[in-house]
Amino acid sequence: MPITRILMIATLAGLTGGCVAKAAFDVATAPVRVVGKTADLLTTSQEERDRARGRALRESEERMADLERRYRNQSEKCFAGDEDACEDRRETREAMDQERRELAGRGY
Repeated sequence: MPITRILMIATLAGLTGGCVAKAAFDVATAPVRVVGKTADLLTTSQEERDRARGRALRESEERMADLERRYRNQSEKCFAGDEDACEDRRETREAMDQERRELAGRGY
């Protein structure tokens, strides 16, 4: 009986040795993984910046297209004699100029 007990203990020690080594490795590398994950969360990759820039450009182009459509429609009404449309047209033109200034300010 003592031989089987010794064999069982030796077998368990062999099987758990890898688990202990893995646990020690996990504990030792945990700070490095935490720092790496934090750095990933705090920094923006070039690809993410490019996507954000592209999205901002598309949104700006959509706003400009909408403003240009409104400006054309308001111009037609203004030329037909609608004074309210003339005022709306001036406001739309100011919004278009503001959008262009914002684009230029962002370097687009």
